[in-house]
Amino acid sequence: MAEEKIEKLVLAYSGGLDTSVILRWLRDYYRCEVVAFCADVGQAEETEGLEAKALATGASKLVIADLREEFARDFVFPMMRANAIYEGYYLLGTSIARPVIAKGQVAAALAEGADAVAHGATGKGNDQVRLELAYARLAPQLKVIAPWRHPEWPFKGRADMIAYAAEKRIPVPVTAEKPYSMDRNLVHVSYEGGILEDPWREPYNDMFRMTVAPEEAPDRPEYVEVAFEAGNPVAINGERLSPARLIARANEIGGRHGVGRVDLVENRYVGMKSRGVYESPGITILMHAHRAVEQLALDRETMHLRDSLVTRYAEMVYYGYWFAPEREALQALIDAAQMNVVGTARLKLYKGGVWIAGRRSPASLYDPQIASFEEAGGYRQGDAEGFIRLAALRLRARRRD
Repeated sequence: MAEEKIEKLVLAYSGGLDTSVILRWLRDYYRCEVVAFCADVGQAEETEGLEAKALATGASKLVIADLREEFARDFVFPMMRANAIYEGYYLLGTSIARPVIAKGQVAAALAEGADAVAHGATGKGNDQVRLELAYARLAPQLKVIAPWRHPEWPFKGRADMIAYAAEKRIPVPVTAEKPYSMDRNLVHVSYEGGILEDPWREPYNDMFRMTVAPEEAPDRPEYVEVAFEAGNPVAINGERLSPARLIARANEIGGRHGVGRVDLVENRYVGMKSRGVYESPGITILMHAHRAVEQLALDRETMHLRDSLVTRYAEMVYYGYWFAPEREALQALIDAAQMNVVGTARLKLYKGGVWIAGRRSPASLYDPQIASFEEAGGYRQGDAEGFIRLAALRLRARRRD
């Protein structure tokens, strides 16, 4: 019997083998009502038939929440305003999806009067941390069940779960294990595990879902224009779009040119190194465009201060501290600096590459007259002599070392 009494819990549910087995096991072990919760964050998975599957597996009901616009507007865009990149490569597509999923799951739990939430993240990964830190901030009164860490969890791997699904007649397709695991949302697709655990092995080209191979991309470059207001992308090629639709459009454009593939051995928060392969075509385009407009509109010291904090911000997102006060305080600083980031960037896409081809901004701090080598433009070159003398003072003092 279970050690703690739970009346009703809400499970983060996808309908795959893992969460289907978890659903039935939770119901049988805790002898409680289980509500299945599915968050649509742009994973492009079919939800048709998911309710029947969840009910047949043992759920009392299925709750589906369309979180795509909230995800893009309130999570992805704030992260983009910070230009957050983890360890120089990773654009945090999986990391930033977890807090919005947790928020939706907690909302469902409170609406259902549940006393617990559960997830299918393993004890080796980052997602368990991200989800549970979000639960703690949003609804600390809820119990948290993590089956993969439960002392009574009976399954060691996929074979055990397939056998259990067959025994319980759980309606999931029983197929051979993919040679890697995959997670998709509006921002990216991530791949890890299986064959990718060998960091010397190149990923298969047919693995990728959002992008063509750069060598198979069109032989002619494509130009794309992205407009920004207060640091947020608002239009592509002159067409204003909602946040989620704008990211989707950028994905389409970048995907056909093989933009946004990344192969990274990263440092997980739980302490181990892990190889991840990612494709993030749209967000790659938008980040380059954002940087281009910032080059005109952001003051030097403001930009350098923000950039000095990017590594810390990215760690907060990657580690799971989206709802922590330090991330919210840093976001306030970033957003204040972004108010004048308005304008348009023109990018050239070709064979997996992204190049800035032009930028303009009504808030531009760039003065061609001052910057020009061809005319004085109000800048007295002789003033630089005193500036250099003062800057060199401490260096001259080192002659005594």
